[in-house]
Amino acid sequence: MDFTYDDEQQALREAVRGLVGKAYGDFENRRRAVADDPGFSESVWQQLAEMGVLGLPFEEQYGGMGAGAIEVGIVSQELGRVVAPEPFLTSVVLAGGLVAEAGSEEQKAELLGGLSSGDLVLAFAHAEPGSRWAPTAEAVRAERAGDGWTLSGVKEPVLHGARADVLVVSAALPDGGTGLFVVRGSAVVRDGYPTHDGGRAARVVLDATPATPLGAAEDRTGIVTRVLDAARVAACNEAIGLMEVALELTAAYLKSRKQFGVTLNTFQALTFRSADMYVSLELARSMAVWATMVLDGGSGEETSVAASRAALRVSRAGRHIGQEAIQLHGGIGMTSEYSVGSYTSRLTALDHLLGDGNHHLGLLAAGVSGYDEVDPLP
Repeated sequence: MDFTYDDEQQALREAVRGLVGKAYGDFENRRRAVADDPGFSESVWQQLAEMGVLGLPFEEQYGGMGAGAIEVGIVSQELGRVVAPEPFLTSVVLAGGLVAEAGSEEQKAELLGGLSSGDLVLAFAHAEPGSRWAPTAEAVRAERAGDGWTLSGVKEPVLHGARADVLVVSAALPDGGTGLFVVRGSAVVRDGYPTHDGGRAARVVLDATPATPLGAAEDRTGIVTRVLDAARVAACNEAIGLMEVALELTAAYLKSRKQFGVTLNTFQALTFRSADMYVSLELARSMAVWATMVLDGGSGEETSVAASRAALRVSRAGRHIGQEAIQLHGGIGMTSEYSVGSYTSRLTALDHLLGDGNHHLGLLAAGVSGYDEVDPLP
């Protein structure tokens, strides 16, 4: 299996790295961007749109680039390398992915076109208090109101929900199943707050709020599942970028920080620990790239299994590398002023966004009985 990128993909990597590196190569710029609402740089968001990044996975007729999961993974890795706070994962991959899968032609033209141009920020309002990474909705219910629909209930946390111009909301349908609806951000009560990784989330209250079905008002659980799998793979790629730099920072620190008159990498035990971090990174990288290739060419259960396998491996690696990076830096690694803590915080947030390692281990374990028994060696 060839894991190397072609010339166009390498060019995409270099272009995105150049843009976000200029914006956030100095970690203080990132700190300033997340200090105030909306928690990211509107200027960088527009620059990503001008480069075509925000429309990357969408069809050209809707203002997109028609790229696949591999290209989305490349962008995610580069955003991860600088802990870029822009909502590419939540707005483009999640909410945009749902519109691309389920929306009507008019909705795709309006919403995907606006997202691709940088004029709109979308958010997927799916998580509910007490829920744990299910593709279905229960607490928010959809009801018919004459010729239209209304939604009632609470969604929380909704990442970048306070800034979003349009919300894609999942809701329980009267006849069963989970539907998807479009709600204008101005039509709901939103209580925004900062998250531990510097991002933003919101509590969204719907009270007989008018809503428009995304496409048809029918069960969309299968579509939600597929898009969540795609988002998990993109999150794994972002985590790879985060872990790469966390390891680079740690290795550089061990080579420069002195104790007892010698640099820390002189101590064999510390060198072994950084080597273990490298092994964790490479195992996670291989699994994430493999899952991205499966997503690019597969469908159904195959992609769900690949996404869970990658999420499990990346979860374990992210915890290992993040914690080791902080500890090997010593006291400075615990401070909010130093970047390595922010990398670890973002790794933790990604781990819990779409199902942590234990969740995916449970999903994989539940499917073990579906595999054929391996014939014993003669």
